Amino acid sequence: MTESADNSRKPQRPRRPRPEPTPLQRALGLLTRREHSRKELTRKLAVRGVDRAEAEAAISRLTAEGWQDDVRFAESLVRSRAGSGYGPIRIRAELGTHGLDREAVAAALDTFDGDWAELARDMIRRRFGAAAAEDRGMQRKAADFLFRRGFAADHIRTATRFDPDDPF
Repeated sequence: MTESADNSRKPQRPRRPRPEPTPLQRALGLLTRREHSRKELTRKLAVRGVDRAEAEAAISRLTAEGWQDDVRFAESLVRSRAGSGYGPIRIRAELGTHGLDREAVAAALDTFDGDWAELARDMIRRRFGAAAAEDRGMQRKAADFLFRRGFAADHIRTATRFDPDDPF
């Protein structure tokens, strides 16, 4: 390096160290990005080195203040997964992994304002087109696809036996 290049540099000030965020700040930071279940938030704070008791206290405070809500989380997850083409069985299983009880899971699934069979039919129409209505092999592939996506048997039967020209 030449001497002129060294002179054009600005002297750097030493950085002040940032204070370590509190468990409450960490939890709030996670919640500002997206909804989290209580169980998921506890797990993520533990991974970040937060003591379990401190994490529980922080989450309890955020719940009391309305920042964290398992019901709101569950409804959000149902909307998101249904919008991505997943069925009620898969969504129910995923909600169960978040530590929600059966009543909360059932209530969240009840908030879905669409028709599961119609959603399954739309998935088939987009994925396989008109060929799924005529070809038995394609119907089996379509049924397997819907099964893996978490749709119930009656939704799969309805979706794989449709007239592609019928708008519903």
